Amino acid sequence: MTTRASRVTPPFWPLFTAWLFLLGGAACSEVLPPEPFEVTEKSITELQMAMEARVVLSEQLVEMYLARIEAYDEHGPAINAIIVLNPEAVETARALDEERRVAGSRGPLHGIPVLIKDNYDLAGLPTTNGSIAMADVLPPDDAFQVRRLREAGAVILGKTNLHEFARGITTISSIGGQTRNPYDTSRNPGGSSGGTGAAMAASFAAAGMGSDTCGSIRIPSMHNNLVGLRGTEGLSSRDGVVPLSHTQDIAGPLTRSVTDLAIMLDATVGTDPADPVTLDANNRIPATYTSSLDVNGLEDARLGLLTMLVVQESEDETVADVISTAVDDLEGLGAEVVEVEIDGLAELLDTYVVLSHEFKFDLEAYLAATPAAPVSSLAQILAERLHHPAVRERLEQSNAVESLDTDEYREAIGRRDVLRRAVLATMAELEIDALVYPTMRQQAARIGERQGGDNCRLSAHSGLPAITVPAGFTPDGMPVGLEMLGRPFAEPKLIALAYAFEQGTGHRRPPSSTPPLGMTDPVVQ
Repeated sequence: MTTRASRVTPPFWPLFTAWLFLLGGAACSEVLPPEPFEVTEKSITELQMAMEARVVLSEQLVEMYLARIEAYDEHGPAINAIIVLNPEAVETARALDEERRVAGSRGPLHGIPVLIKDNYDLAGLPTTNGSIAMADVLPPDDAFQVRRLREAGAVILGKTNLHEFARGITTISSIGGQTRNPYDTSRNPGGSSGGTGAAMAASFAAAGMGSDTCGSIRIPSMHNNLVGLRGTEGLSSRDGVVPLSHTQDIAGPLTRSVTDLAIMLDATVGTDPADPVTLDANNRIPATYTSSLDVNGLEDARLGLLTMLVVQESEDETVADVISTAVDDLEGLGAEVVEVEIDGLAELLDTYVVLSHEFKFDLEAYLAATPAAPVSSLAQILAERLHHPAVRERLEQSNAVESLDTDEYREAIGRRDVLRRAVLATMAELEIDALVYPTMRQQAARIGERQGGDNCRLSAHSGLPAITVPAGFTPDGMPVGLEMLGRPFAEPKLIALAYAFEQGTGHRRPPSSTPPLGMTDPVVQ
């Protein structure tokens, strides 16, 4: 079915005058009007260059992204990625344009519109966490990473849908409904940061922020043909992000390129006294992650293909075929790839105990610290049915946990240390720079069907960093991600590997359902 999307045309008169200025004041009769600036698939660097050249203003970028959201999120393919738009976005962009004119740019993110997952605090707007239970939760200030983005000059365009309470990987919530995958709107976008993932795929902003407790950045990155990083535990602050598991949460960007990821990391990582796990972060990060963008980054690299995470059931074969081709590409780009097994890995990964046990206590601590929160406990949320039915079973399981002072919880925590040591020992023994495997062993499932093929736990349980990068497409056009896992604080190395693979293969392509406005009708699948 094809539908005609609504079109909102931004005001381009300022672009015309800027264009004349760049031409040195040539008479209007001697030139043709400029082509309208197009934001679809534009990188942060491209947008920044255009603003520096006065080809476009930040205010106009905001209007253009809002036009795409109106056309494709609310109408047309109805991606349904956005929960709320920031009413101050246009005004903020206008002020940043004036600041650029008077004082110059703050840096790479000056005037760049970004979206954040709606479990990040943004002063002035509710932090819903995807739930009607939290629809009126008004945080007292910005999350640490949101504050850092604002300081860098980014414009917070709005907040994206997520799997309610971040307790799932298909992105359905009582406040936001079901988000759809732009590559096939009958399929899920991954989760829990699926709203951000779908929004990035559809070019609703230049970059987006998500969180990852067990795959919630990496899974939607794969399903939406994006780059996503779960950083080392302690790399970035979780302050102001609604917790799911205080020992496993991390927050960070989802982007359309490795370069954009590096730029977003530069702005958001680092020590935050409000999050003690980050106290050593400033000593472990480079001056800029962009220095790792090496097109030859795979030359002489030694990578380990973790066979157990490639195929576990027959439904995994389609993605495995794409990964097999990706391995050939890695080798063609200069890497050596060896097959790797880790003794006892299946047993070490076979648990969600930590996440499910910590959730109730962490959520209630967040609510207790938020002034005038309308709910105070998970028990209240369940009793009043302030949630989507799809998450009830998991909420009930967490609510039944009475204490973290149990042998089961301690055993699960200890198992994570054993896993971490086993992975690092194997990498050291085989002299491996990174382990590689599919981000998910199965492509995005159709909405309402079970999503299988989850590989999230290796990075999440070990605390080791993992980056996912587009690896290609299944025969029916769904994206596949290649995940690379490294040593603690090896993000620069992972970025180098991912960038070389990205540049050498060029698998990023936009979905057909959300084309540039005015060019063609969207394809709705």
